[in-house]
Amino acid sequence: MSMIKVEHLRKEYPNVIPLKDVNCEINKGDVISIIGPSGTGKSTFLRCLNQLEQPTSGTVTFDGEVITDPKCKMEKVRQKMGMVFQSFNLFANLNIIDNITNAPVKLLGMSKEDAFKEGMALLKRVGLAEKAYNFPDELSGGQKQRVAIARAIAMKPEMILFDEPTSALDPTMVGEVLQVIRSLAQEGMTMMIVTHEMRFARDVSTRIFYMDEGGIYEEGTPAEIFEAPKKEKTRIFIKRLKQLPFVIKNADFDYISCISRIELFGKDNAISAKTIRDLQLVFEEIVKQGLAERENVYPVNVTIEYSEADGSILFEATYKGESFDPVRNGNEISASIIKNATSSCEHQYEDGVNRFKSIIRSGIINK
Repeated sequence: MSMIKVEHLRKEYPNVIPLKDVNCEINKGDVISIIGPSGTGKSTFLRCLNQLEQPTSGTVTFDGEVITDPKCKMEKVRQKMGMVFQSFNLFANLNIIDNITNAPVKLLGMSKEDAFKEGMALLKRVGLAEKAYNFPDELSGGQKQRVAIARAIAMKPEMILFDEPTSALDPTMVGEVLQVIRSLAQEGMTMMIVTHEMRFARDVSTRIFYMDEGGIYEEGTPAEIFEAPKKEKTRIFIKRLKQLPFVIKNADFDYISCISRIELFGKDNAISAKTIRDLQLVFEEIVKQGLAERENVYPVNVTIEYSEADGSILFEATYKGESFDPVRNGNEISASIIKNATSSCEHQYEDGVNRFKSIIRSGIINK
């Protein structure tokens, strides 16, 4: 039986609908990272799960109880569903140990002695026992977030929701927070984590939710999402791709404008001058020289795709007509220029459509 079942969850605001139709199940022990572009409803989704945001429609079932039912006692549910916010939400007027013990004493009925003992053990666990009597404004952002995690664990939740737990932190502090979350995952804590830390998501998760278009656009194991995403938007996001498309309608196209656009695209993405020139050469030899005099090839669709993740650049051209590989079937000089500018080339022909792909050499950011 699933721990959480979400069915047709929808959330509307006056000017935007971040969640249109979300459906999923979360099982005990799952570590689910929720990724996707900004504004795609990731945080709203978490807040709807614990009813900090009231869904417009749909149901959320937690441990067999429909928690979207108005009769549900959410204060009891939230004791079992902890949440860690990006802004820490610590009580500024309480020292660190009191921040941790306040809820267990008031809500769980623990004695102050037991709560203190467990609170100190949790602080030791997150490496902050020596800060027990400090106040939040005396701690760094990373330390505050570790306290917030310890506070969530102190309630002995069945699962914890993390809403971008490192987004408010200096980059030097991100690792210390992720290490604490990683240890929870290793211990079997059920977690859902909205994060932009892709390497962390890949390493720690059992499943990945990629959110877009008002829902869970694609889900799968880390290997499935990061190595072989099935959908185009997922692929573009994972590889952090920047694209420059062209539609060449005839042989008299504006070549100068195209070359200028390639140069601007390269400069905007801090691509080296040599690589920009290689791109222009490949474009010229394939589109202007190789295809211009061939029959029935138009429109020619060209896409230049730059990956921020690894610095690679893909040049792809699709065109109609008879099978024609610019490297194997083109003139010797053009083929040599293309080979020298690329690290690999591939030609496919199917159902009257040619598809030529090449990886441009030296696709490394020039900074």
